[in-house]
Amino acid sequence: MWNDIWQIFLNDGISLMIEHLQLVAIAVSTALLIAVPSGILLSRDMMKKYSGKIMAIFNIAQGLPSLAIIAIFIPLLGIGFFPAVTALTIYALLPIVRNTLAGLNSVEAEIIESARGMGMTPFQVLYKVELPLALPFIIAGIQTASVITVGTAVISNLIGAGGLGELIFTGLVRFDTKKILLGSGLSALIAVGIDNLFQLLEFKLQEF
Repeated sequence: MWNDIWQIFLNDGISLMIEHLQLVAIAVSTALLIAVPSGILLSRDMMKKYSGKIMAIFNIAQGLPSLAIIAIFIPLLGIGFFPAVTALTIYALLPIVRNTLAGLNSVEAEIIESARGMGMTPFQVLYKVELPLALPFIIAGIQTASVITVGTAVISNLIGAGGLGELIFTGLVRFDTKKILLGSGLSALIAVGIDNLFQLLEFKLQEF
C-alpha cells in the first residue's frame, strides 16, 4: 500500500501539491493587499462609525459556503484557476481585516498622542508606531487565513483549478483510498507547515 502511495506521490502528488500552494499563495497575497488597507481605513476616526456595517459584509462573505461562492463566480468568470483564486481570496479576507482592525484599535491613545507631539505626520504615526505595534495581530490574521485557505482550496478542483482536491475527488469517484489518503495527508501537511512557519515568524519578531 505504502509503495503505491509513494508512486502516486511521485507521479501526481508533487505537481498537484505545487498547484495547491500556488492557489493558496496567490489568494492569500491578494487578500492581504485588500484586507490590510481596508483594516487601516476602518480604524480611522472618519470610518469608525461605518466599521460595523462593513465588517458585517466581510462576515457574510466568510459565512457563505465555499461551493456557493464558486458557483456564483462560474457564470461571471467561467472555470479554471482565476475564478478559484477569486473565491479563495474572498474567503481569506475576514481574518486579516478583523485582526488588522483589532491590532490598530489596541494601540493606546497616549502612544499616538505622544507620537503626534513629537511632530510626526499622520502617515508617520501609522507607519512607524501603529502598524509595528499591530503587527502581531496582523500576522495572526494572515496565519489563520492561510490555514483556512489550504483546506478550502481542495474544492478548487471542482472547477478545473487543480490542486490536491484532484487526488481526493478522483479517489472518491474511483473508491481509491490511497489517493484520498495522500491528498488529505499532503493538505494537512501544508496546513501544519504554514502554521509552524508563522509561529516561528512571531517568535522571531518577539526577539526584536
